[in-house]
Amino acid sequence: MDATPAAALPAAPPTALSAALPSSPWAGGVSPFAVSWQKLMLWYFIVTDALLFAGFLAAYGFNRLAGEAWPDRAHVFHMSFITAMTFILISSSATMATAVAAARRKDPGVATRFLLLTLLGGFAFLGMQAFEWSSLIRAGARLTSNPWGPPGFGAFFFVITGFHGTHVVIGTVVLLIAAARAALGRLTPEGIELAGLYWHFVDLVWVFVFGCFYLI
Repeated sequence: MDATPAAALPAAPPTALSAALPSSPWAGGVSPFAVSWQKLMLWYFIVTDALLFAGFLAAYGFNRLAGEAWPDRAHVFHMSFITAMTFILISSSATMATAVAAARRKDPGVATRFLLLTLLGGFAFLGMQAFEWSSLIRAGARLTSNPWGPPGFGAFFFVITGFHGTHVVIGTVVLLIAAARAALGRLTPEGIELAGLYWHFVDLVWVFVFGCFYLI
């Protein structure tokens, strides 16, 4: 039986669809994303990390609904303090967006200033969260027990808010490096955009954590 070698087969002619797809800037051929590999990898990280947070919050919701009566949030938390903490973190998203816009306009001075303001918001949030944690620990809250109800309450609170706080710490390190590089004129607009993308993700996750623990 006669067979034509694969190498001898003519290449398929380009279709209208393949011609319309944007080419990738990272020279990987035709790509439906048309983004740098750094941004693509960051999106992969954000999606997988969001699923991890979703799993934590789903487990928290299941245990809360299936277990004993959950502690009254107004009795456990300082709600006005937590609201102020949340406002500071959400406001830092606005300063981050301004830094990204300034970087795109090639204005490193404004970009550096708003990166530092965002960094200040991150530090303020971490300091307030540390104060809230210390208040709960002094009141008797632990990973395995607490004075207000089911032991799972303390475990879920410290694990989920601590995991988010770790992300905020990483974000402040990234912002500090970005601000230093921007001040030296060595940071590209995409670099600030990547830092902003991560920071917006951290802020968005807190909205869900805040809603689950402090509002519902």
